[in-house]
Amino acid sequence: MKFHIETERLILRELRLTDLEGMFELDSDPEVHRFLGNKPIKTKEESQIIIEKVLGQYEEYGIGRWAIIEKNTGVFMGWSGIKFNTDYNMNGFEQYYDVGYRLIKRFWGKGYATESGKAAVDYAFNILNLPELFATTEIGNQASHNALLKIGLRYIEDFYFEEQQLNLRWYKIDNR
Repeated sequence: MKFHIETERLILRELRLTDLEGMFELDSDPEVHRFLGNKPIKTKEESQIIIEKVLGQYEEYGIGRWAIIEKNTGVFMGWSGIKFNTDYNMNGFEQYYDVGYRLIKRFWGKGYATESGKAAVDYAFNILNLPELFATTEIGNQASHNALLKIGLRYIEDFYFEEQQLNLRWYKIDNR
């Protein structure tokens, strides 16, 4: 499945097996995983499994996270986009669409999460015609909290995610 969305500074496209090095850099960094349960990956094989899982989501659900590519350099920066969640019961929801993002540390603090997230919300509502999207962050992740609010989501409540023993925040945006 092919995706190609351009924003002012970014290209959002389908993840590819050739993104392996970038995905490993992203998910092996303990700082990136600080608010994700502190479980960074240790091998490139784990990165490949993650990419293959997303490729499977494209086939099964017609959507999944996208690679974020810096438009000026072609550099892999992380991922963003929409995911159909069926893995966990999250705050009482067993199947729902969420918007999310994860960036390599050197790209933090530059508005890329917000920029890519707005494009993802636009895609979800204008192309997929979804009625609503959700998102979560760990309670202490103020940067992600701020990005989600800038994207247009509203904070709903805090909850405890038993399966991974995390204190999370729950967000929602409705298709208007």
